[in-house]
Amino acid sequence: MTQALHRDGFAVLPFDPAVACWAAAADIACDRMLQDGPMLRHGGTWCVGVDALDNAPDGSVDGVSLAGAWRDLVPLPDHWHRAQLSVVFPGYPAQEPGDTDAAHAYRITRCAAHVDGLHGEGIPQRRNLREPHAFVLGLPLNTSAASPLVVWPGSHAIMRTAFAACYDGVPPDQWGDVDVAATYQEARRHVFATCPQVAVPALPGQVVILDRHLLHGVAPWDPAITDPCRKVAYFRPLGAVADWLSPSFRRAL
Repeated sequence: MTQALHRDGFAVLPFDPAVACWAAAADIACDRMLQDGPMLRHGGTWCVGVDALDNAPDGSVDGVSLAGAWRDLVPLPDHWHRAQLSVVFPGYPAQEPGDTDAAHAYRITRCAAHVDGLHGEGIPQRRNLREPHAFVLGLPLNTSAASPLVVWPGSHAIMRTAFAACYDGVPPDQWGDVDVAATYQEARRHVFATCPQVAVPALPGQVVILDRHLLHGVAPWDPAITDPCRKVAYFRPLGAVADWLSPSFRRAL
């Protein structure tokens, strides 16, 4: 498993009853959040749901522990932030007001592929490291084949090498001041030319783990699918800035 994680930059773990129990509790909490009328984007087709899950600092939801074999694969944080509840609805992605045609086309053809933690700022847009995530953990909450996560296996190594060149000789406490936009765009073009685009379906009870540098996105909704929505909880705990250029996964169990 660890070899595959380091090679591909992601893995989908088998069904785990402990994970399934947590997902069932989080699904109920997600429905409560949706009943409160959260802000939707892209013409009402996506609830981004950042920090929307009311989980405890230990990751539990309504007393159900955030457990599972996946915990042996990643460096666990001292406490868990409130998870993102990403909910996609039929028709995703409708064009966002203010989105250029090129930006909308990128969301469709490249699934809005990105590396988490690099914030776009200013005009022309800069890219700066604002959130040095340790890893990305995705937990499906409902059974749906719609708008799956999309990844580019091996892209984590390409992106990491590119970022390392940007920060070469720069103290870690100054990495956030470095604009990596041009390098980021060039590295993505390299990934699109050399790495396959792979959909990653998963079911409640499974866990998807991503390296922090893996290029990933969300596929457009297939009009043939009649599900009401697709719900996933994402944890992206922050790590030390100085560790951000390291692989996310443990080398040995």
